[in-house]
Amino acid sequence: MQGQDVKRALFEVLEDTGKRKVAARTLRQFLVFLILANIVLAVLETVPEVRQILNTYLSFVQLGCGFIFLVEYILRLYVADLHPPLRRYGPFWARVRYAMHPDAIVDLIGALPLLFVLFLPNQALTVVVILRLLRFLKLARYSPALRSLISAVAGERKALLGSTMIIFGVVLLAATVMYLIEHSHQPEKFRSILHGMYWAITTVTTVGYGDVVPVSNLGKMVASVVMFMGYGLIALPVGIIASAFAREIHSRDFVVTWSMVARVPLFEDLKATEIAEVAKLLQAQNVRKGSTIAEKGAVADRMFFIADGEVEIRLPHETVYLGVGSFFGELALINQTRRTANITAYRDCQLLVLEADALHHLMDRDGELAKKIMDEAKERAHEGKKILGELAEEELQQAGVFASMDDAREEPELFGEEDKDEADGPDKKPPEDPKPQ
Repeated sequence: MQGQDVKRALFEVLEDTGKRKVAARTLRQFLVFLILANIVLAVLETVPEVRQILNTYLSFVQLGCGFIFLVEYILRLYVADLHPPLRRYGPFWARVRYAMHPDAIVDLIGALPLLFVLFLPNQALTVVVILRLLRFLKLARYSPALRSLISAVAGERKALLGSTMIIFGVVLLAATVMYLIEHSHQPEKFRSILHGMYWAITTVTTVGYGDVVPVSNLGKMVASVVMFMGYGLIALPVGIIASAFAREIHSRDFVVTWSMVARVPLFEDLKATEIAEVAKLLQAQNVRKGSTIAEKGAVADRMFFIADGEVEIRLPHETVYLGVGSFFGELALINQTRRTANITAYRDCQLLVLEADALHHLMDRDGELAKKIMDEAKERAHEGKKILGELAEEELQQAGVFASMDDAREEPELFGEEDKDEADGPDKKPPEDPKPQ
C-alpha cells in the first residue's frame, strides 16, 4: 500500500493533479528552466571559442540534464496507468498506449541524447545536436498557448494545404512565364523553369534578394504583377492560422469556464445550455498579490472562480488556500449575508466573478432554471451539508482542510427565510401567538 501511495504522489506531482500543487508547480518551473538552459547550451556548444573554454563543463551539464530528462520519462511511463483514460487497459497496455502519445514521444526525444552519447559517443554528434535542440518541443507540455497554436494548425491543415497548393501554383506559373520571357535575355540565370522558380519564390514571399531580376520590359511588368499577388498569397495562410488560433483560445477558455461552473453544487444538475448561460454572466478580474478581494463584514454578493493564481481565506480558526480551478462564495449567490473572513490574493490572480444580482436576473427570466437552483439548495439543506464561515462543504474540500474543522455548522444558509418556510413543507403550521394574559 505504501508503494501505491508513492506512485499516486508521483502521478499528482508529474501531471499536476490532486492536492500537491506547490510541488507540481515547482517541478514544472524547474523543467521549463532546464529546457531553456539546454537549448542555450546546445547553441553555445557550437561556438568554437566557447567549446574550447567550457567543453568539460558543458559536457557534464548536458549529461546531468540528459539524466534528469531520462528519469522524468521513466517516471511518467511508470505512473501512466493512473491516467483515467488509460486505467482500463491494465498496467502494461496503458504504458504502451501512453508511450505512443505525442507528449511521451517528445519526452523520449528529450532523453535520447544521453543514450546516444553513452552508447554512440563518436558516430552520433550531429544527431545529438539536433535532438538537444528538439527539446524545445517539451515546452508545449507546459505552455497552453503553444499547445493551442499546434492544435489550431492541425485543425486547419486542409485549409493550409489548399492555400499552399494555390501559392505553389502561382509560383510555378510565374516561373514558367518568366523563363519564357527572360531565357533569351539571361540564359545563365533563367536556364530552366527550376531556376525561374527560385526567382518566383523570392518574389512571391516578398523577400526579393535582387540577385535574379528581369531585364526586359515585359519581364518587369510580369514581376510587378507577381509582387502584388505575393502580398495577398502570403496573407492567406497567415489569416487562416490567426483566426484558428483565436478560435482555439476562445474555445479553450469557454471549456475551462464551463467546467468550473459545472463543478459548483448549485449548478451541477443544470443542462449544458443552462450552464453556458450562467457562464456568460462571469466577469474577469485581475488581482495583484496581497490585494484584498473581499473584506470581513462586507456584504457577500458575488462568487469567485480562480482561473489563475492562489487565494488566501482567513477564517476565525483556520486559514484556507484555494488554487487554480477552485471556487468560493457560493453561499453569496442565494443568501447575501455579511462576509465572515478576509479574502486576499496570496499570488497574482485572474478571477472570474459571478454577481448575485446578475444570477437573480437570469433566474427571473428563466423560471425552470430558477426552480432547479432552488431545489438543489433545499436538497443540500435537508442533507445537513456543513459550512464554516461563508465556505460550503465542497469549497472546504477543495483545500483538503474540511476534516479538521470542529467549528463547522450544519445546514448552510443557502436561501432566505421565505424559502426556508417552503422547504419545511406546505403542511407545517407557523407557531401560534401566545394568548394574552
